[in-house]
Amino acid sequence: MTPAYAYGALAIAIVCEVIGTLFLQKSEQFSKLAPTLAMAVFYVGSFFFLSQALKLLPLGIAYAIWGGLGIVLTAVIGVVVLRQTLDTPAMVGIAMIVGGVVVVNTLSQSGGH
Repeated sequence: MTPAYAYGALAIAIVCEVIGTLFLQKSEQFSKLAPTLAMAVFYVGSFFFLSQALKLLPLGIAYAIWGGLGIVLTAVIGVVVLRQTLDTPAMVGIAMIVGGVVVVNTLSQSGGH
C-alpha cells in the first residue's frame, strides 16, 4: 500500500463520516427510516475506509486527521447548507483544530507521509 492510497482511503472515510452526520441530523432522532439507514451506511463506509488507511498510517495520526477534518467539514456544511451560525469562540476553536491537523501533517515524523 502506498501513502497516496492510505490518504485517499482516509479522505473517503472523512467524506463518508460527514455525509453520515448530515443524515443523522435528517433522521430526526432515528424517527425517519431512509435518513437513518443512509446514516448507518455512510458510517459503516467511513469506518471501513478508516480501517484501510490504518494499514499504513499510525492510529493516532489517522484518527486525529479523521476527527479533526470531519469536525471542520461538518461545521462548514452546517453553516453553508443548514444555515447554522458559528460564534467567535467556535470559529477560533475550529481554526485551532485546522492548525493541529496542519502541524501533524507537516511537522510530525510519526506518520506514514
